[in-house]
Amino acid sequence: MTAQPPEPSSRPALPGELRASHDDREVVVEQLRDAAAEGRIDLDELDARLEQALKSKTHAELAVLTADLPKLHSPASRLPLVLKGGMLGASRGPGRWEVPGHVIVHGGVGGVKIDFTRVECRLPEVAVEAYGETSGVTIVIPDAWAADTSGMDPGVGGLKDETTSDRLPGTPLIRLTGSGGPGGVVIRHPNRRERRKLHSNPT
Repeated sequence: MTAQPPEPSSRPALPGELRASHDDREVVVEQLRDAAAEGRIDLDELDARLEQALKSKTHAELAVLTADLPKLHSPASRLPLVLKGGMLGASRGPGRWEVPGHVIVHGGVGGVKIDFTRVECRLPEVAVEAYGETSGVTIVIPDAWAADTSGMDPGVGGLKDETTSDRLPGTPLIRLTGSGGPGGVVIRHPNRRERRKLHSNPT
């Protein structure tokens, strides 16, 4: 007799019963590797826990593997990064900087440019609130990243989305909200000049 799949439960799943995603397992794998590098667990224990992490199906199964390790301060839980153009403008990047889960950008009079092309970000999504105001906001993301601009109000200045949908697995999605205001908001991949700089100085 062919085994029948289990009937779905009518009650809501408890937090620990929720199914783990690939990203959830990857976070635990990185935490275990860091713990081994710090001498908190030995290599045999690391191998055993890594094997179990990759087989885990629920959040509860993953939680057991890191219950005796120090809690990490997730980038997603950090305070938002706030950038304000003010009178003289402002920018962040293209150097390496730590990306929180939430970024708020006000173009002001001087405008703001935020460049993600050299960052290392393990978050599945980054919420960016952009307000073009007088001089606008420009957001540059790597070719491998994608953006969802459906929650953005174009305002008077408009929204110019020049990104592609060719998102690679394991890369963040930029979820853009806010308003273009008079200055507008542009989100795009690197232009030719920026690409030359990336190629000539890859680090």
